[in-house]
Amino acid sequence: MASKRFTVPGMDQKKADQVAKRLQQRLVALIDLELTLKHIHWNVVGATFIGVHEMLDPQVDGVRLMVDQTAERIATLGSEPNGLPGNVVSSRTWDDYKLGRATVPEHLGALDVVYTGVIEEHREAIEEFEELDPVTQDILIEQAQDLEQYHWFVRAHLESGEGTLTTAGAQHTVQAAARAKRGVKR
Repeated sequence: MASKRFTVPGMDQKKADQVAKRLQQRLVALIDLELTLKHIHWNVVGATFIGVHEMLDPQVDGVRLMVDQTAERIATLGSEPNGLPGNVVSSRTWDDYKLGRATVPEHLGALDVVYTGVIEEHREAIEEFEELDPVTQDILIEQAQDLEQYHWFVRAHLESGEGTLTTAGAQHTVQAAARAKRGVKR
């Protein structure tokens, strides 16, 4: 006999399932981001290594909290969050992070593209939740605020004195890494 599902008071199950399904997409993106940040943390090299290495730890911790918050919201809505590695890989819609051991500019250039994608998708979900579920929308707004700040920290390393990003126009991590490697002209 199947157990009866439930959701939060005042929300019907159909709407809760819709919200949870969209949140599952955000959960996959956040898990992937957390792992990518830690990968960069382990593999970044160069003269300014230590500053970037230490900058990434609080970002990993912050994203880890977002992962937990998102998964718990899915469970609160009566659905089952899935953070299993196979599910993360099979459900994501982007390529795996391509850089291994690389310099600070290369990793930060690639990370600029990663953050751009995650933030854009978060903002799309925020708009979708405007009328669908304002509680979930508030959670994503708070997360977006932190993600945007982390992104700003990364971009500060990629910006010229005139305010131009070395990664401007890059669509993929490898392309952004190559542009960043050429350097910021100050």
